[in-house]
Amino acid sequence: MVPELPPLPALTRAEGELVDAYLAVVDLLGKINPSRSTHTYGALRAAQALVGRAEALREALALMHARGESEVHADTLARALRVLGGERRAGRVTLPRA
Repeated sequence: MVPELPPLPALTRAEGELVDAYLAVVDLLGKINPSRSTHTYGALRAAQALVGRAEALREALALMHARGESEVHADTLARALRVLGGERRAGRVTLPRA
């Protein structure tokens, strides 16, 4: 049986989009990471997709700014990232242990 995840903290729509876009970028960077990838084609496809996901990340931040959300609530967003596996996903961006 899969353990039940804690609930996501309350986020604005723009914050939710920011978290989603950020994790998508992290996932793609993990696929591009030359210390973890095994084939150039997969890394190339991830690099090509990275452009679109970076634009989505920029748009989420621009929307937050335009709405007057001038502060990033780091603790709340960090909780959301943890619930969504952000630590595990970001681990793929770093170098593997020797």
